Amino acid sequence: MSAPNTPSASTAFDRHALADFRSLAGRIDGNGPRYTSYPTADRFHAEVGDAGYRHALNACRANAPAPLSLYLHIPFCENICYYCGCNKIITKDHSRSARYVDYLSREMAMVAGQLGERRAVMQSHWGGGTPTFLDPGEMRAVMAALHQHFDLLPEGEHAIEIDPRRVTDDRMALLAELGFNRISLGVQDFDPEVQQAIHRVQSFEETRSVVLAARRLGFQSVSMDLIYGLPHQTTARFNATVDRTLELHPDRLSVYSYAHLPHVFKPQRRIDAAALPPAGEKLDILVSTIERLTAAGYIYIGMDHFALPGDDLAIAQREGRLQRNFQGYATHAGYDQIGLGVSAIGAVAGHYVQNARTTDEYYAALDAGRLPTVRGFETSADDHLRRAIIGALMCNGTLDIAAVEAEHGIDFATVFAPELADLDRLAEDNLVRRTPARIEITTLGRLLVRRVAMVFDRYLRADAARPRPAPAANDAKAVPIARYSRVV
Repeated sequence: MSAPNTPSASTAFDRHALADFRSLAGRIDGNGPRYTSYPTADRFHAEVGDAGYRHALNACRANAPAPLSLYLHIPFCENICYYCGCNKIITKDHSRSARYVDYLSREMAMVAGQLGERRAVMQSHWGGGTPTFLDPGEMRAVMAALHQHFDLLPEGEHAIEIDPRRVTDDRMALLAELGFNRISLGVQDFDPEVQQAIHRVQSFEETRSVVLAARRLGFQSVSMDLIYGLPHQTTARFNATVDRTLELHPDRLSVYSYAHLPHVFKPQRRIDAAALPPAGEKLDILVSTIERLTAAGYIYIGMDHFALPGDDLAIAQREGRLQRNFQGYATHAGYDQIGLGVSAIGAVAGHYVQNARTTDEYYAALDAGRLPTVRGFETSADDHLRRAIIGALMCNGTLDIAAVEAEHGIDFATVFAPELADLDRLAEDNLVRRTPARIEITTLGRLLVRRVAMVFDRYLRADAARPRPAPAANDAKAVPIARYSRVV
């Protein structure tokens, strides 16, 4: 665990930038991608299936012995949280998870067989759902299968998402025994009225117990998730949640924006829309949270991520090793990511691949001897170039134009003339500074970095240029790409 850090001027966020953010956010910070991938997941298509994934795995095999990242999706939850947009199965029937573990192991064997040898893994992450829905025997079985087919490096990051309401000290000891060295726990809000409204009642004491256990057991990092924009939240009430969170001193914090989309996510229909904070109050909550976390010593990593200066995420940012993946910001760049389980997304050898979203489809594919991939995307040279640019801006806040030209054999000003014109307009709002040699994100621009990254999204530019028919009177509004979910 990182040692407590005293607040310093170097971590406190520029108040002038926050004031400008208040005035700009409503005008230019519309819905847009989070760029956990480029192209984004809404561009995936069904033409990439089993054959396409096998082709990608063969290409990855040729890149051995480079280490991999792994993501495992465990979709089960005992209770529903009304705000959640993740792919989950609500059940108390643990026989369903026993069957799932069997098929998950079969998928591992198929993927590892295609890779040809037991590959090293530098990063692994169990997400959900609630991975700790699995009973101890099932968790041991999944980990045994992983060790059979992959080499989980002890110096790597091995994380799991947990529900503090369902984890005892014994279960925490098991997680440590199995080799997890990082935990991520959902909090969302400590206010009892907010918790009742979102159907997630979780006491501060339950959360503190898990954090203290992690410290006793030597976990390297504890990450906590908060959500702003939930029913009954106000700036003052959310500040109280931030106070309680700071008492626990997590190494990392994610502060997500809630998007109310009841026409997409049925559980959200149980949330009283009239109780949601208005846009101005929601913005005030975010600004206040950034001020208070950075004043308390947290580094603003970007988007919705914060970390203590001694945490690996902050160190990776300082050293230029930060990257975006399907879990948000990550510490190791350049690794192919294998996705395992229903709806899991992988990024392998220039291909994005996503598994079937339902267990029935997932099981049927594996029974037929097929990898359960149902959609994906094969990236082009242009996609690769733009992904590198977007990643550099979102992770490092700067782009060395000469380095991009040398690596990709292009004249930047010619290829990106329309994009540079758009950047100059953003420069008028002090989001970027541009010279012929470099593009730099300003302090204000870091708060609106998605808006800067969108300039280089060729697909969004094509969408904007395409004529649109007038909507029918009863058409639903377009669904924003950004929402609370770890897999978009």
